[in-house]
Amino acid sequence: MYMAFTTRAVTLCGHSVCLVCHATSRKTPFSCESQQCRLLDTVSCSQPQKLCDFSYGYGDGSLVQGVIATDTLTLNSNSGQPASIPKIVFGCGHNNSGTFNENEMGLFGTGGRPLSLTSQIMSTLGSGRKFSQCLVPFRTDPSITSKIIFGPEAEVSGSDVVSTPLITKDDPTYYFVTLDGISVGDKLFSFSSSSPMATKGNVFIDAGTPPTLLPRDFYNRLVQGVKEAIPMEPVQDPDLQPQLCYRSATLIDGPILTAHFDGADVQLKPLNTFISPKEGVYCFAMQPIDGDTGIFGNFVQMNFLIGFDLDGKKVSFKAVDCTKQQ
Repeated sequence: MYMAFTTRAVTLCGHSVCLVCHATSRKTPFSCESQQCRLLDTVSCSQPQKLCDFSYGYGDGSLVQGVIATDTLTLNSNSGQPASIPKIVFGCGHNNSGTFNENEMGLFGTGGRPLSLTSQIMSTLGSGRKFSQCLVPFRTDPSITSKIIFGPEAEVSGSDVVSTPLITKDDPTYYFVTLDGISVGDKLFSFSSSSPMATKGNVFIDAGTPPTLLPRDFYNRLVQGVKEAIPMEPVQDPDLQPQLCYRSATLIDGPILTAHFDGADVQLKPLNTFISPKEGVYCFAMQPIDGDTGIFGNFVQMNFLIGFDLDGKKVSFKAVDCTKQQ
């Protein structure tokens, strides 16, 4: 699980904790024999320096290459004073390509593996392993940034909060939850057409994947329901196939979709479910996959305060305006 971040850094960074590598950084690279190097999958040993090199590709075609290093990480704190955390392991990219731009200069991991940012800093933040995130809508002014909070202050509370259990699986990277189905208006489409009970942990929440990805049978039934709820003719554009798209100058007045997690109903507005890939066109922000495990992507997470309580083993959702979160 990854999140992009904004910065004035001079280069990119890759994998696990993927932080910026400033020109003035006092980073210390790791050797090939280090324990930290052995924790990663995509590493090699540079010659003759014998440094721990990494190369990591992402689904959008981006590629980052560099060395594994350690440095001091500085974050804002609720005391008003910056909090410095020494000896954070990160990937310092020196050869990077792909879709990064002047506003997105790297990635950091919030998953459950040992070298994710979350795993590394939790022990420094007091009792309770918690973090929360609030993603601003797509194409928000870059000066307004998404927020992430680590530690006890990350508790998501209020009468309008809904929560669903985290499901433990063999791979600790991802945050698995159970999605029973999705409603289009008042019409329910179950995750599985062959069983009334959804498999536990059939979806994971991922801030690094833009669209929501659903098993093909589930997606086909759901997208048909969306078509029936919108009194417009879909766009027949070969550049956009197989997405469901409509021609419109503004966000279309689509139906409310409700994601029915185990114990938590999360209402998704058209802002979450339709994205404009090019001017004058809006497309359904979900896509089919051939596997049986779905991904709850970042488009549907926009304008939700989402809290991950790793000790309490639950994920909480609260609808908010993320552009106004402090």
